[in-house]
Amino acid sequence: MRSAMIAVVVAVVVAGLAPAVRADWDPGDPYKMHYPQMPNPMGWDVDFWSSASVADDWLCTQSGPVSDIHFWYSVKGDQGDPLSIGIVYARIYDDDRSGPFSKPGALKWSRGFGPGEFQMRSFGTGLQGFLIPPSEFYPQDHTGIYQVNITDIGDAFVQEANNIYWLELSVIPYTGEPTAHFGWKTTGKGFMDAAVWHVGVGGAWAPLHEMSGGPIDMAFVITPEPATLCLLGAGLVGLVARRIRRK
Repeated sequence: MRSAMIAVVVAVVVAGLAPAVRADWDPGDPYKMHYPQMPNPMGWDVDFWSSASVADDWLCTQSGPVSDIHFWYSVKGDQGDPLSIGIVYARIYDDDRSGPFSKPGALKWSRGFGPGEFQMRSFGTGLQGFLIPPSEFYPQDHTGIYQVNITDIGDAFVQEANNIYWLELSVIPYTGEPTAHFGWKTTGKGFMDAAVWHVGVGGAWAPLHEMSGGPIDMAFVITPEPATLCLLGAGLVGLVARRIRRK
């Protein structure tokens, strides 16, 4: 009877873990940064396609590989196929607080992700503006909100708890979809200083600001890798099993 009860517990725990290890990320799912920077449905999207790159900082709260990166984006004017991102370039930097504003420091990790190495999905809607830095604003430009999920990164950067890092992102659409102009979504609850941008390889970083002059921060979340979640689940199974045996 006890073996049967343990088997039931194992099945329940495994079933409970299934949503956590899927590719998509939803509010309430685990994360390992200061807090998830959710997309602002009434905010802005900052041009980060072709030669433009945008970066934002986060505080690591759990040491280990950055094997899962999730971020939100939109398409300028809702023109073209919003799910036509062909390549995502991601880079991670140390934090550089010298000078008048904080910015990415030493490059720690860089990777390009092609078709099949990330997933895209529709996430919601909201009337948003589009910004081509430094000051080309298009208010009330589009409504669609989409999510990119990069999971199970094999050669992941290993972050250390209590350190601040910067995530830089840029995207390129499929060759057959030249009309989609992508922007990384802003968040309503930023962290530390403003996000930054640059054009071209080696370009100088500059802080991002809204039309009102307020700082801009980007919408993204760093999450625990599935292996960590499974280990947590296995530990829970063992704990429940021991309690059952004592009865």
